[in-house]
Amino acid sequence: MARVVWTTPALADVQQIIEYISNDSQFYAERVGTRIVQAPRRLKQFPLSGRIVPEFSDNNIREIIYGAYRIIYQTREDVCCIVAVIHGSRNLLLHVNPDDWVLQ
Repeated sequence: MARVVWTTPALADVQQIIEYISNDSQFYAERVGTRIVQAPRRLKQFPLSGRIVPEFSDNNIREIIYGAYRIIYQTREDVCCIVAVIHGSRNLLLHVNPDDWVLQ
């Protein structure tokens, strides 16, 4: 069984998403935020269940899609580190750089 760990930048991404959506609806902002955080739970049982991120072509960098959001994670031994959450319409390569990831 794998351990799922959220990095500080990934949690900041979720907070920004919640703040943005709350401009229209606090109810939906909290709902989307909760569901984004819950989406990676399956990684505990199935750490390789996400697809390989095409932009990086690295078997250890994967993603789960939740709605319009890409939840990016990196697998290391028995740990899945959630490193970023980004809207699918954004250019991933402009916003995410694996060299910047400091993993626990």
